[in-house]
Amino acid sequence: MPGSGSGLSVRRCLTFTTGLVECLCFAGAVFGWASLVFVLKEEGYFSSLCVNGTGVNGTHVLDCTEQDEQFSLIFTIASFMNNFLTLPNGFLFDRFGTTVTRLYGIFLYTIGTVMVAFSTSVLAILLFPALSLLAVGGILFLMTNMQVGNLFGSHRSTIITLYNGAFDSSSALFLVIKLLHERGIALRSSFLFLSACSVIHLLRTFFLLPRKLIPYPLPDNYTYGITCGKSDNRIGEVAENRDAQKVEEVPLNKDASAKQEKSFRDCLLSRFFMWHLLWLSVMQLRHYLFIGTLNPMLQRLTAGESSLVSQYTNAFAITQLCGVLCAPWNGLIMDRHKGKPRAEGESEQEVDLRATVLSLFLTALQCLLFSICASTPYLPLQYLTFVLQVLNRSFLYGGNAAFISVAFPSCHFGKLYGLVMALSAVFSLLQYPCFALVKVLDGDPLYVNIGLTLLSLLAFIHPLSVYLHCRSVSSQRVKNKAMTQSS
Repeated sequence: MPGSGSGLSVRRCLTFTTGLVECLCFAGAVFGWASLVFVLKEEGYFSSLCVNGTGVNGTHVLDCTEQDEQFSLIFTIASFMNNFLTLPNGFLFDRFGTTVTRLYGIFLYTIGTVMVAFSTSVLAILLFPALSLLAVGGILFLMTNMQVGNLFGSHRSTIITLYNGAFDSSSALFLVIKLLHERGIALRSSFLFLSACSVIHLLRTFFLLPRKLIPYPLPDNYTYGITCGKSDNRIGEVAENRDAQKVEEVPLNKDASAKQEKSFRDCLLSRFFMWHLLWLSVMQLRHYLFIGTLNPMLQRLTAGESSLVSQYTNAFAITQLCGVLCAPWNGLIMDRHKGKPRAEGESEQEVDLRATVLSLFLTALQCLLFSICASTPYLPLQYLTFVLQVLNRSFLYGGNAAFISVAFPSCHFGKLYGLVMALSAVFSLLQYPCFALVKVLDGDPLYVNIGLTLLSLLAFIHPLSVYLHCRSVSSQRVKNKAMTQSS
C-alpha cells in the first residue's frame, strides 16, 4: 500500500537525500563568487575600468581597482537580496506552502543561470540581476528543504544544520565551473547545463515534497507527495492538512501549549530576538566582506601573481566543500540532550534552550578567530583562515535556523526566519562602505579588519543572555519546588 510504513520510510529517505544533493549542488552557489570572479576577469568583464598606473618603483602597472569595485558591488547586492527577500519569501512559504514557493524559486534560479550564460564582456551589466536571481532562488531551495527535519523527530536540529552546511558547501559549484573553464569548457555551456537541471528540481517538487508544509510534531501516518498509479492525491492532501491543523489546534503537551501562547509581536520584541539578530548580523557582515574582497586581498598578498591567486582561490573553494561535514556537529551539540530524562518540572523548551548556549558561544568564538586570521597580512596563514571561515559559516547559518525553531513557536518560524535574515541583510550593506574605506586607505584593509574584529565581540552577548535566562528559570524552579515542599 502507498501509505505502508516501508513505503513512507523509503520516500522520507529519498526526500532527505535528494534535498541534501539539491542544497549541496545548487542552493548557495552565489557564495563561491571569488572563483567566478577569476573566470570573469579572464573573460574581460569590466576590463574597460582598468587604467594604467605607476607602481612603487616607477614601473607601469594596470590598476583594476574600479573593476574590483564593480565585482564587489554585484556580490553586495546579491547577498543583500539573498537575505532581505527571505522576509516576503517566508510569508509566501507560510501562506501558500511548498509547491508554490519552490516553483517561484525554480523560475528565479533558471532565469538567473540563463542571464549569466548569455552575458558577455559587453553585456557585463547582466551580472547584476543574474546573481541576485541566483541568490534568491537558492535561498528558496534551502527554506523549503529545512522542513524535512520535521520528518525525523529527535534528529531535527541535526538535519536543519546539515542542510545549511550543504548550502554553504554549494559555493564550490563556481570552483567546478572555474576548473572546467580552464579545461576549455565555455562559461555559457556550464550555466546552460545548470538551467537544464531545473527539470530535476521540478520532479522533486511534485513527487518528493508536500504541497503545503510538513507539520511539527509529525502526525501519525503522515503522507505527502504524488502517489504513483493513484489519482487520489487530493484526498491525501486533505488528510495531510487536517492532521496538520490538529497538531496546531490541539497541543500534544503543556510545554507546546505554553510555547504557542506567544504572539508574533511578542517574539519580535523579545530579548532573544534582538540579541539573536545582533549575533547573526555582526558575523554575517564579517563573512560577506571577506568573500566580496577575497580576490583583491589575494592580489595584494601575492603581488598580483596570477598562478598564486588561482591556487589560493581554488583552496578557498575546496574548503567550502567541507561545510556539509562541519555543520552537523552543531546540530549534534543541540540535539545531545534528546532522549535523556529531564529534571522534575523542567520543560522541553528549557532543555532545548540550554543546549543552544554552547552552540552560540562556539560560533562567536570561531568568528573571532577567523577574523583575527583574516586580518593578518601573511599569505600562508590564509589556509587556516579558509578553514575557520567555512567552519564558522556552517555553524552560523545552521545555528540561526535551529535557534529560531527552538526559542519561538513553530507557527512563526517562516516569518521570524525571514525577518531576521532581512534585517541582517540591511546591516550587511555596511560591507560596501567598508570596501570604499579600504580604497581610501590605498587598498590596505588592516584598519577595517581590526574594526570588524572588535565588532564581532558583540556576538558573545547572545549566548551570555541565553545562559543567564536559563539559569534564572532553573533557580526559580528550584525555589518554587522548595516552597512547595515546605508548605
